[in-house]
Amino acid sequence: MPTYGKGLRGLSILTLTTIVVALTLVFFWVPQDASQGFIQKIFYIHVPLAIVSLCGFVFGGILAVMHLRTGDRRYDMRSYVAIHMSLIFGVGGLITGSIWAKASWGHWWVWNEPTLVSFLIVLLMYATYTPFRFSIEDPERQGRYASVFAIVAGAFVPLNFLAVRLAQQYVHPRVLTLTGGNLPGPMRLTFTVSLIGVALLFVTLWKYEMAAKNARIQMRTLRRRLLGDDDLRPPQRSAAPTL
Repeated sequence: MPTYGKGLRGLSILTLTTIVVALTLVFFWVPQDASQGFIQKIFYIHVPLAIVSLCGFVFGGILAVMHLRTGDRRYDMRSYVAIHMSLIFGVGGLITGSIWAKASWGHWWVWNEPTLVSFLIVLLMYATYTPFRFSIEDPERQGRYASVFAIVAGAFVPLNFLAVRLAQQYVHPRVLTLTGGNLPGPMRLTFTVSLIGVALLFVTLWKYEMAAKNARIQMRTLRRRLLGDDDLRPPQRSAAPTL
C-alpha cells in the first residue's frame, strides 16, 4: 500500500513559499489595472482556482479510466479525492469570480455570459458526484459507476471549454489565449507564479487527504487482524429473545 505522506513536508514548504511569493507579487509589485484598479488583483486568485479546478476534474477522469482498466480500487479512491478537491477549488473560483463581477459589472452574476454559466454547469454536474457515489452500497458497483461518471464528466470539461472559447458574445475578459494573451510582462509573471502556487496547493491537499484515508484503511485492516479470532467466533445467543 503506497505511503502518500512521503515527501509531504518538503511539498508543503514549497507550496507555502510559492504562495507567499505570489501574494507578495500581487500586492506589492505588479501594477494596478488602469481601468479596474485594486479589485483587478483578484484575477490572480480567481483564474488559477478555476483552471486548477477544471484540470483536477480531468485528472479525476483519467484516474477513473485507470480504475476501470486495472480494477485497482486505489485508482478509484484517488479519483474520488481529486474530484472532491476540484469541487472545493471550483467553489472558491466561483465565489472570487462573483466578487470580481460585482466590483466590475455591478452585478454578482451575469446569465448571458457563457464562461460563467458553463463553469456553473460543470460545478453543478460534479456536485451530484458524491451523492450519486454514496447512494450505491456495494463497493464494487460504487467504484465502477463512479468511475463511469468521472470519465463522462471529465470528457465534458474540455468540450465545454472549447465551446465557450468559440462563443461570439461574451463580456468576460479574454486575457489568456493559446498565444500568451495580452498580459504585460509583470502581470504574466505574477499570474504564472500564482497558478503554480494554486496547483501546488491542490497537489499538497490531495496528498494530505490521500495519506489520511490510507492511514484510516491501514488502521481498519490492523484492527481486523487483531480481532480476527473474535470475528471467527459464532455469535452468542441470549437466553431470551429481545424485542
